[in-house]
Amino acid sequence: MSEPFRGVVNLDIRDSTPDWAPFAQPVAPPGTPNVVVVVLDDVGFGALSCYGGLIDTPNIDRIAAAGLRYTQWHTTALCSPTRACLLTGRNHTSNGMACITEAATGFPNGNGHVPPECATLAEVLVERGISTAMVGKWHLCAQDEMNLAASKRNWPLGRGFERFYGFLGAETNQWYPDLVHDNHPVDAPATPEEGYHLSVDLTDRAIEFIDDVKSIAPDRPVFLYYAPGAAHAPHHVPREWADRYRGRFDMGYEAAREQILARQKQMGIVPPDTELPPVNPIGTQETRSGPDGAAFPGPDQTRPWAGLDADERRLFARMAEVYAGFLSHADAQIGRLMDHLAAIDQLDNTIVVLVSDNGASGEGGPNGSVNEMKIVNGVPDDLADNLAMLDELGGPRTYNHYPTGWAMAFNTPFKMWKRYSFNGGTSDPCIISWPAGIAARGEVRDQYHHAVDIVPTLLQCLGLEQPQSVRGVTQIPIQGVSMQGSFASASAPSGRQTQFYSMLGTRGIWHDGWKAVTTHPALSGWGHYEQDTWELYHVDTDRSELHDLAAERPDKLAELIGLWFYEAGANQALPLDDRSAVEIFLTPRPQLIAARDRYVYRAGTAEIAEHIAVNVRNRSFTVGAQVDLPAPGAEGVLFAHGSRFGGHALYIADNRLHYVNNFVGITEQHVEATEDLPTGENLILSASFDKTGEDPPGTAHGTLSLYHGDRKVGEGQIRTQPGLFSIAGEGLTVGRDSGDPVTRYPGTQPWAFTGGTLHRVAIDVSGTPYIDLEREAAAMIARE
Repeated sequence: MSEPFRGVVNLDIRDSTPDWAPFAQPVAPPGTPNVVVVVLDDVGFGALSCYGGLIDTPNIDRIAAAGLRYTQWHTTALCSPTRACLLTGRNHTSNGMACITEAATGFPNGNGHVPPECATLAEVLVERGISTAMVGKWHLCAQDEMNLAASKRNWPLGRGFERFYGFLGAETNQWYPDLVHDNHPVDAPATPEEGYHLSVDLTDRAIEFIDDVKSIAPDRPVFLYYAPGAAHAPHHVPREWADRYRGRFDMGYEAAREQILARQKQMGIVPPDTELPPVNPIGTQETRSGPDGAAFPGPDQTRPWAGLDADERRLFARMAEVYAGFLSHADAQIGRLMDHLAAIDQLDNTIVVLVSDNGASGEGGPNGSVNEMKIVNGVPDDLADNLAMLDELGGPRTYNHYPTGWAMAFNTPFKMWKRYSFNGGTSDPCIISWPAGIAARGEVRDQYHHAVDIVPTLLQCLGLEQPQSVRGVTQIPIQGVSMQGSFASASAPSGRQTQFYSMLGTRGIWHDGWKAVTTHPALSGWGHYEQDTWELYHVDTDRSELHDLAAERPDKLAELIGLWFYEAGANQALPLDDRSAVEIFLTPRPQLIAARDRYVYRAGTAEIAEHIAVNVRNRSFTVGAQVDLPAPGAEGVLFAHGSRFGGHALYIADNRLHYVNNFVGITEQHVEATEDLPTGENLILSASFDKTGEDPPGTAHGTLSLYHGDRKVGEGQIRTQPGLFSIAGEGLTVGRDSGDPVTRYPGTQPWAFTGGTLHRVAIDVSGTPYIDLEREAAAMIARE
């Protein structure tokens, strides 16, 4: 809130007294520390080497050696909800983030919009003279707002950040990312062949944003929210980083869990009598069913290593090597950032908080994937095909994820993974370092804390109170408690007595060292919550939630179940939602525009996200380009939608019109004109698909014809994929094919159209817009 004007205004300025206070920009007190919050993605409790993991993270270890590691710090079990907690200090359902933004339900607990009553830390700090910047993953914006025609109120610059460089959604291709710079989509500055990788690019930008401030005002503090895509799928990393781990995971995930637990006990990360749960700790399709005989979800199971054949072991081990290399590569970029802060004499007075947003991911299913777009399009994985890509794993030709067994290993010693209210989903690394403010070095802290506790901790370290109003909006109280008391003493009380959990139908409640949790599978569609089995654990000593005390302490269990309902009411956590992915996807949500039969796009338009672009799936369509071709020699992309993992494009090469339809990255279907291009003005060059059938359902078959005006100049038989072209990013472009191209064009990417004028591209579609519900739902879950 600005200060009132206290000067004097008279007719003549000579008789008036100015007052600059209401107009001066805020200035932080001298000595105010910088703040860097590092948010890793899908990195479980047992992955980092400083938490006993088998993955080398020397730079994160360096941060831990200069500060504190917390062993009972918790998240919500999913990315958007946790990130809302981290930035606001309020519980996820109070933030409207009961799930990821793509799964918004339209209820207060899950509408996908962080309310203005829950201001972000950036909104608070920027009003107090602290520069704010963000790089990396946002995922706090409803999907209908992730486009240039929509409101930017929930983009980073709309929520207190002065600078932003990263991606708005849940994940992105690390080689060809879906980038936004401040409030506008941009292409990556280089290609993989030129050495590009997103983690490096984000770190370059982070350093740039810091230097932009410090080179002008060295004493102005900076709040940097640094959220790399690592280590969320796709697990993309230069091969040499994955090759560092050759053979190191050949023992399998069960043996890896044993090794990690032994290291954790040696480090004092877990109590010495901690035991490992089985790899299928809450049941399988064969051993457990829910109400009305509903089966346990098949993808949420692990195949024992002993039951794999030699080829499967080889493939699964390489998937772990690639993930490990990805995380180590991200660690090296964090090291670059820390080194830069040290080089400019800022590191000692910088509060560094490093966390993960949830446990390791089980979205790869029991077998993992080399190309997740196959799952999204109903194409079964084939072991032989996957083995053929073994040496390509992690590179631009794959869109990969490891199997569930490695999620269990990287979550050691816990059960289950991301999405679940067990510790495997919610107990994550948390490291805090502040050389100028924390005397302890390399110590462990066992106080129970949660993601909501980061904001009040940072405010206390900065000497700030929670403001009653931000941007004119009265704030609801922060629900977290400060962790600062633990900085000086390992025995200090945590200040937190209770924490509730609710995610995709799973539930949990922690209170004074005890935890009650349901065995209800996430996304099961079971419902019947009144029939849930609740288990009881004394997690102060039983961190792996292995010894169920429900039968021995029914009084304690009843107390905690009642407390869960009280907390659920206080945090507007109802209704619960365990619906299947298909049902969640079918939830009606606001749409900026209605579907139509004709779409017109112009050259130079920024890339248009797939969810808002024309839908050509399983229907006839025509793509027509209006061009001027004054002379032969024109070339380049007229229209492109998608990537090497699925998409289609219309382009000119060798004075001929070409169309390509890339079916899920498996088959490239090319149709080439049989005649040279005409010359002249306002020419119409088009590709028209006439659907003649579909097999299997949703996969259209038909004839693709090329035209110069109304003259047919080529045709071929093609099939079109039923599901999304891309899980994230890789939208529609006109006059170029940015990002990962649909095909390997003869020209240099993005192979912009030259040699003529491209006026516009129109796409006409007929029939009912087609959506393969199961595949769309699979894509949504993959984005978690």
